[in-house]
Amino acid sequence: MEEELGPLTPYHMELAAILEVIRTEDWIIDDHWFDRPTANRKALGRAFVAKAVNNAPTTRAFRDRLLSDSVLRRICGWERSQIPSEATFSRVFAEFAESRLCERVHEALIKRTLSDHLFGHISQDGTEIEAREKPAVRKERKTKPKKKRGRPAKGHTPIPDPTRIERQMTMTVDEMVAELPMACDREVKWNSKGYMEWWNGFKLHVDAADGQIPISCLLTSASLHDSQASIPLTTMTSQRVSGSMK
Repeated sequence: MEEELGPLTPYHMELAAILEVIRTEDWIIDDHWFDRPTANRKALGRAFVAKAVNNAPTTRAFRDRLLSDSVLRRICGWERSQIPSEATFSRVFAEFAESRLCERVHEALIKRTLSDHLFGHISQDGTEIEAREKPAVRKERKTKPKKKRGRPAKGHTPIPDPTRIERQMTMTVDEMVAELPMACDREVKWNSKGYMEWWNGFKLHVDAADGQIPISCLLTSASLHDSQASIPLTTMTSQRVSGSMK
């Protein structure tokens, strides 16, 4: 790469190694049979990885670096005149999020590299993800019908509605994930020092194996309790690695 692109900084070498491992372009199809040609989706996929590795605060700041860093442009797959606009970055990011590109790339990486590993422990936890989005308005909870006073009629045994966890016992992973809330909302909790803290955004639930390796990840609304995501995460992990214990 140095012979082809010139001197590489530690950032360039780290980015090249990450791109070679995750292979995002294998999961992106550049399709422009009709209308005008679309921006190079594979290059944009590499660019979003480069932005995360660079920890760029905004798309504009990362795009400015692309304009000034010829090696970074070549690693992503662009010449200077081919760099998309900020609007294109935002639009394609929404497309990748809707198609769950990151989840599919991560799942393929785990299955390819760790499916035959034996893990002694899988740790499950959740962490807050702050967002600048406006919290979604919560739907009003359904009021339960008032129960008649007194004892129930003879021979009549009321059957309570199954809880979400009870329903998850007979559902597939896709069905369980589809039922979980995903919208941005607000959550309040007590921290380790006994103070109340709140945030707007989401919650990331993670199954991590020995060595702090994330095996399964699930992003939900911030207000979702960790127990509601436990069964989906456990099922996903069991499909990706074998011999794991919690």
